[in-house]
Amino acid sequence: MTANGTTANDRLSVAVLGPGGIGGLLAALLSRAGHRVICLAGDETARTLRTTGIRVRSGLFGDFTAEVEADTELREPVDACLITVKATALDTALTRVPPEALGDALVVPFLNGVEHPRPLRARYGADRVAPAAIRAESTRVAAGEIEHPSPFAEIDLTGDAVPDDRLASLAATLDSAGPTTRVLPDETAALWAKMSFLAPFALLTTRHALPLGDVRTVHREELTSVAEETAAVSRACGGPADPAQALARYDAFPPGTKSSMQRDAEAGRPLELDAIGGALLRAAQQHEVATPVTARLVGELRQAGH
Repeated sequence: MTANGTTANDRLSVAVLGPGGIGGLLAALLSRAGHRVICLAGDETARTLRTTGIRVRSGLFGDFTAEVEADTELREPVDACLITVKATALDTALTRVPPEALGDALVVPFLNGVEHPRPLRARYGADRVAPAAIRAESTRVAAGEIEHPSPFAEIDLTGDAVPDDRLASLAATLDSAGPTTRVLPDETAALWAKMSFLAPFALLTTRHALPLGDVRTVHREELTSVAEETAAVSRACGGPADPAQALARYDAFPPGTKSSMQRDAEAGRPLELDAIGGALLRAAQQHEVATPVTARLVGELRQAGH
């Protein structure tokens, strides 16, 4: 049961801040499952979504179109608000979600990095923020058009201060809509598990402008060093520390795989360099963990104008 008495099978109202690759996919899946979805975006995108809905092309979930509501700002209480913007756009995007409009909603950030829960809790309340991580490759090719080529979509949901029943209910809702969803009991471990995989992958593919297959062969030594440094920082912060597992996962991915940071660099978009590399170095400094290779990579990316 949620705090307002609904179960996972009831119709929920879900706001989605940033209906891009991930947000658009989740919005469409939740709408198709029978939930009310309100996408929050700029004027032009909101107008398009109200007119055409969201069209999804997915090998896993099929090709379908889902109707959604859309607005430039949240104007009424919802059960949950999924935050699916990039870290670089977070501060500006949050103006679309006034705390007083949320009601008792859970705020669910699907953001990279480990530092975002604190400012979100300061804005919305400690027991309302449930960080999430999703494993899926999903791209917004145009407003309201989503391509999901990966054969998986898996969500980890956590939140140390969130009541267990609320986490369980939201996880059941997401799971029944399509993505395999589980609740993880340790927020720090969940966030650092994602960071431990993402940071080496994002930094190396972006720095060398190469897909993962080339990075893991041509730049294997560098990839191994960053994986080991990231694992050491994770361990110091209370997270998992298994660089061999990260390397095994990289080896299992298709060779043409690119990180979202690399795709942003190719498109000339702002990079989440500070949310990923910067946050990693700040945590390393706080815990006095040496990260020379990671620091060099982040410095080179910053020098390159990122």
